[in-house]
Amino acid sequence: MQRLCKLASSLPRTVSKTLSSPSSVKGVIPGQLLKGGSLDFVRTSKFASGFSPLEVKPLNSIMDVERAKYKSPEDLAMVWDDFHLGRGHIGASMKTSLYRLFEQRAADCQYFVIPLWRGSGYTTMFSQVKSPHMIFTGLEDYKARGTQASPYFTVTHYTEFADSKDLVLVRGDVVFASKLTDEEAKWLLEATQSFYLNDVRYKLVERFNKQTHDFEFKDVLQALNMPSM
Repeated sequence: MQRLCKLASSLPRTVSKTLSSPSSVKGVIPGQLLKGGSLDFVRTSKFASGFSPLEVKPLNSIMDVERAKYKSPEDLAMVWDDFHLGRGHIGASMKTSLYRLFEQRAADCQYFVIPLWRGSGYTTMFSQVKSPHMIFTGLEDYKARGTQASPYFTVTHYTEFADSKDLVLVRGDVVFASKLTDEEAKWLLEATQSFYLNDVRYKLVERFNKQTHDFEFKDVLQALNMPSM
């Protein structure tokens, strides 16, 4: 942890520089997440603070699991995704094989940093994976508070349908709407997962966790087609 904190202190805070087109950043993230007839959903949520392990919110407290069993994978993914739109939550899903790869790699490399583009510059986010959760906070908050930093955005993976439907449901909760919009949270989720699922990008995650002296933040910017200073 001290090694990561030392590395984090050397990373940039917020950088301003004009991109030719903001869409050029979003366009490079592969569509690994499947986008989501109606199911009954429970419209409540409970947030945790800090980077300590989070208590799993049971899937049956969010949706009617028995009714979901009769849905096709495509319909279930669509219903799940549509339900979460505009609620301060992100709904997505992914193939079981992709989740297993993500889970395996995340167990070996928990931490990473992602630049989030805002207007004419970016702010750096810090992520940690503790399966089935993924947690995001601002890098500056992590530098200042370490494991006591409050999450801006949390993600939970549900594997109840991994075997029967080849589908893992993904739910993201925006903890602080003042820190992240739903659109930014969705982009963070897709971008971070792409670094774990893409073989070339994953080398940067490995370097950040295991070979910190060789890690260059500019390589992350380059992978995302963002300008470096």
